[in-house]
Amino acid sequence: MTLRLFNTLSGQLDELAPSDGKALRMYACGPTVYDYGHIGNFRTFLQIDVLRRFLKLQGMSLRHVMNITDVDDKIIRNAGESGLAIGDYTAPYIDAFFEDLASLRVQRPEIVARATEHIPRMVELVEKLASSGAAYKTDDGSWYFRLSAFPEYGKLSKKDLSGMEDGARVDVDEYEKDSARDFALWKAAKPGETSWETSIGRGRPGWHIECSAMAMEFLGDCFDLHAGGEDLMFPHHENEIAQSESVTHKPFARHWMHVRFLLVDGRKMSKSEGNFFTLRDLLLKGYKASAIRLALISVPYRHQLNFTFEGLTEATNAIERLRTFHQRLATAKMTPSLESESPIQAAAVKARAEFFEALNDDLNTADARAPIFELVRAANTALDRGQFSTADRDAVLPVLRDFDSVFDVIEDHDAEPTKRALAWAEKAGRTADVAQELLASASTSDDEINALVAERDVAKKRRDFARADQIRKELAEKGVVIEDSKEGTRWKRK
Repeated sequence: MTLRLFNTLSGQLDELAPSDGKALRMYACGPTVYDYGHIGNFRTFLQIDVLRRFLKLQGMSLRHVMNITDVDDKIIRNAGESGLAIGDYTAPYIDAFFEDLASLRVQRPEIVARATEHIPRMVELVEKLASSGAAYKTDDGSWYFRLSAFPEYGKLSKKDLSGMEDGARVDVDEYEKDSARDFALWKAAKPGETSWETSIGRGRPGWHIECSAMAMEFLGDCFDLHAGGEDLMFPHHENEIAQSESVTHKPFARHWMHVRFLLVDGRKMSKSEGNFFTLRDLLLKGYKASAIRLALISVPYRHQLNFTFEGLTEATNAIERLRTFHQRLATAKMTPSLESESPIQAAAVKARAEFFEALNDDLNTADARAPIFELVRAANTALDRGQFSTADRDAVLPVLRDFDSVFDVIEDHDAEPTKRALAWAEKAGRTADVAQELLASASTSDDEINALVAERDVAKKRRDFARADQIRKELAEKGVVIEDSKEGTRWKRK
């Protein structure tokens, strides 16, 4: 089956495939590095990660480009207030962004392009727009795109812009979402502001020209897919189309993917509401990176996600079910392989087919997750009844591998992100924000836990249940849960 993905431009589900039959060329808007990324930002990056992982699972080659906006109004303002050059101001946030991506298991694109490293390409694009009459220079030396030069403006967002005032300008990177104005391509230098000396004057690029220039530099005049959050649809993506197609006279991108907003407890996330969270905030509260990943991708990208702590707890429990089952497959006693196909083997085939079918249908992650958990339930029941063979295991494991190649939560990588978050908290003076249980857990090594578990096993064999219960309680206070099973004693950190 071919992936059918909703195309914002066409307004329908379209097949997504490489136009050259070789590699899918896709551009995804990256971060503006003026602060730490919040969970709304990471929902978009995670959903794009699901897309690229699923395409790769199906054998597709990718040329995925992501930009880093390391110069814009906010960055210049914040850097100035901090008394830093913009490169010095953005560097720690760029490092933090990639650290957070790694914590969430987001794969790096094939190409990461920083805006400040591609100024000549942006200048070239402005010059081409000027030569065609689509760009004009103002008295202060800035350059603007003439919206009236592109009659198709609004075709992506489907906004009715017939009433826009011809010639009205907007020169800031953030403005009213329904404001259709001539927008800045190049901003003349202001005193003390970072700027570049170029053939179109001394200044720095506008936000929109950055993405057009870098996308076309690495992917060509017309590429397969442009992705980003729904907040970028207008005016950013609309402006990208206008300025790019005014130069090339070709479709800028054939397919557009937009990820819906994230709410927190039913409200728009904002610092004033007290519901604004970065990834680091959640890690310091004791939540695992894998649970945050699963919570942010379990709702399909075209549905608004209402993020709650109850949802994080549900994701944590779901991951534990998967990991416990996966571990059980490795240790449980099973009957020899059977010659005829068993119900579990048939269930595995069905689950895999439904998993692929759901993701091929507009990346429906909710429907893709359901058959996997149904397979786990059925397999656990068969294991409990002693009706599970090695052939059943060999049928189930590849299904779990396919699932995890996209969702990436079964293999436990949670210790390192938590460790990094704790180190960051200490460096940033945020230790007061660390959950007490997390502090207790972090101060206890795996070797110490294993020693206590072994001591508890010995106490149980000696029927010293008081000592066994005391050890269980001691471990619980350190954030460690003990599980007794047929396969032996297991432990996990909360």
